[in-house]
Amino acid sequence: MKYKELIDQMTLEEKCSLLSGRDVWTTRPIERLGIPSIFLSDGPTGVRKQMGAGDHLGLNASVPATCLPTAATMANSWNPELSQQVGRLVGEEAASLDVNVLLGPGLNIKRSPLCGRNFEYFSEDPYLSGKMAAAFVRGVQENGISACPKHFAANSQELRRMANDSVMDERTFREIYLTGFEIAVKEGQPKTIMSAYNKINGVYANESKHLLQDVLVDDWGYQGAVVTDWGGSNDHVEGVRVGSHLEMPGTGGDSDRELVAAVKEGRLSMDLLDQRVDEFLRLVFSTINAPAAGKEFDKEGHHQLAAHAAEETVVLLKNEDDILPLAEGTKVAVIGEFAQKPRYQGAGSSLVNPTKLDTANELLAGMPLQSVGYAQGYQRNNKHDDALKMEAVELAKKADVVLLYVGLPEISETEGLDRDHMRMPENQVELLEAVAEVNPNLVVVLAAGSPVEMPWLDRCKALVHGYLGGQAGAGAVLRVITGQVNPSAKLAESYPMTCEENPSSPYYPGLERTSEYREGLYVGYRYYETAGVPVRFPFGFGLSYTTFAYSDLKVSEKEVTFTLTNTGKRDGAEVAQLYVGCKDGKVFRPAKELKGFAKVFLKAGESKTVTIELDDKAFRYFDVKTDSWQVEGGVYQLMVGASVADIRLEGEVTVQGTGAACPYDSAQLECYYTGKITQVSDAQFEALLGHPIPESGWDASGLLGMNDAICQMYYAKNPLARLVYKILTSLKDKSIAKGEPDLNILFIYNMPFRGIAKMTGGAVTMDMARCMVTMVNGHFFKGLGGLIKAFFAGRKAQK
Repeated sequence: MKYKELIDQMTLEEKCSLLSGRDVWTTRPIERLGIPSIFLSDGPTGVRKQMGAGDHLGLNASVPATCLPTAATMANSWNPELSQQVGRLVGEEAASLDVNVLLGPGLNIKRSPLCGRNFEYFSEDPYLSGKMAAAFVRGVQENGISACPKHFAANSQELRRMANDSVMDERTFREIYLTGFEIAVKEGQPKTIMSAYNKINGVYANESKHLLQDVLVDDWGYQGAVVTDWGGSNDHVEGVRVGSHLEMPGTGGDSDRELVAAVKEGRLSMDLLDQRVDEFLRLVFSTINAPAAGKEFDKEGHHQLAAHAAEETVVLLKNEDDILPLAEGTKVAVIGEFAQKPRYQGAGSSLVNPTKLDTANELLAGMPLQSVGYAQGYQRNNKHDDALKMEAVELAKKADVVLLYVGLPEISETEGLDRDHMRMPENQVELLEAVAEVNPNLVVVLAAGSPVEMPWLDRCKALVHGYLGGQAGAGAVLRVITGQVNPSAKLAESYPMTCEENPSSPYYPGLERTSEYREGLYVGYRYYETAGVPVRFPFGFGLSYTTFAYSDLKVSEKEVTFTLTNTGKRDGAEVAQLYVGCKDGKVFRPAKELKGFAKVFLKAGESKTVTIELDDKAFRYFDVKTDSWQVEGGVYQLMVGASVADIRLEGEVTVQGTGAACPYDSAQLECYYTGKITQVSDAQFEALLGHPIPESGWDASGLLGMNDAICQMYYAKNPLARLVYKILTSLKDKSIAKGEPDLNILFIYNMPFRGIAKMTGGAVTMDMARCMVTMVNGHFFKGLGGLIKAFFAGRKAQK
């Protein structure tokens, strides 16, 4: 142990105190031994350090910081170097604000377009997610602080996120939901990682020896610390036993006392406790002397980098008749509230208080366009307003081109709430169609952190998708529209025609105890390409104002080499993508899987030789029989293209296998061999899992437990509990109807009863929460008596 001498001087109580927070954002110091407190802060898209009292949901204001494009937006750049620059910027600002651990990046897989937090995550593909995350981590940690990849792992829905059980086979878990984290850990070397709220195959992520020890430490060689998501600790003793180091937020000493008792009773060894303390101290002492601590950062310089990042993330999805870029002097009508009040970030714990905020209306005066005016066009909360619509239609008649700013409102993309559908607000679609009737030169500017259905696509001539571009995103979009920037971004996720065509649609979200990942490996493009399902826009798609040609492919097991030529009249960058497939293998797999990419800048007419290396993940699969990575021998297709659906070059290579027998009986897994997985039977899912399917529903006739959620009180035995459920449901529904997410209500609604103890800073102890459950289950006076007794016992213990 590195800090054995220091640990030997600690009391048992002091050791235990280090493994739980002091309050919402800080850890406990031991001043007599020179051990400082460290500060943890939200921040995937910028630092969110709260002023005054802290709260996890961001209800209190935070200090100003640069708001960068969200992870979903950054992934469209396909540029890890840019991701590292952004990480470096965020890390510098965090260090300047005396933050030691920046909670990000988020790299959960976008299993469904409906996940309310998709804007915080990079991609539906683990390879792209991992590469972008590893680069971000390196950038943050250049500043002497820690990045913290999250949420580890298989955290794919917001509904009942603190107790939902992600049920999947081990191969899917390893190949899809862990590979991105593997790349981030091995290539980024983060000093912390955040365990997820949810269970994985029946075990909470923070209590999973398989996840935190077998995979993270033994397989990947991780040497950092594990921190819980806020309120994500179920059993603190078990978490510490299997590899968790820090429970957040603080519980007023309640969790410390659990650890102390476990050691005294012999349920947790002192040696293991010392090991966890030593590992935690490595984090503390490696993050307390950041060079930029307390120094002012260059706000304007950081805004310019945010603008550059946004420019590389704007995706041009349609450009009929080459309407874009707009010619100088074009008369434009600007329509849509997002031009005046932009959607530039998601809602929830990642909400950043920007140092400044660009808007399209303010910047238009500096563009080489002639504005004929602005009209709001619609209300943000989806209420119909004919007067606003008619005003916009009249303005559209006066312009050569209409710039229509539309997208998803804040309520559609927020922590704590999943979307019900993939549609844009009806009032926006009605406005779009009305404007198209009077002016066919319609350029739609879309703002959203995840896909939307587009039955209206044929009504516009161009579609420019800015995603959620941060505080400088509005200017980046205008520079693309006017041709000052040649768009080079490509989609990091597929856009299905309808929500129902997404492979997880029949199984998402898991409504009660479990979420069954019956689609297996076939997430996003892996499904569409294998099953032959057409999409609106494929993974990796994006247009440019120039064109590119691919030629001269050479392939081997180690790399592919080809020539890329800019055949157009403008300088530009192309994202060349390498996919691998194996048509005749005995082990089922998707038709195409991303295994490499390169973003290449070329002047008009220029050619370059491009090499994309194949790493150890190129041909492997996880063998559930041997519990190890294997390579199936055979002929593999190496496909290079401009998107997953636009393959320009293809070669073959014969790969020597590792000799393991195929672990599957194809007769039992027909749907997985065809990729047609939207109607997976119980028998086939059980065959894939290798064990019976866990019970998924609640027992509404039974009693509620500590890990049941507040939203389950509709079947509580106590009528007062049922009344509380009705009140909370009404408040939740009203906030959704207003279009203003009430994060506090959403958090409480989906929170398990033990979360009351974990999220109240010691005001409620675990014993008190157990008594609350007793009251909810119909034993009101027994529970009340226990609650009062536990309250005074807790206060005495704190003293």
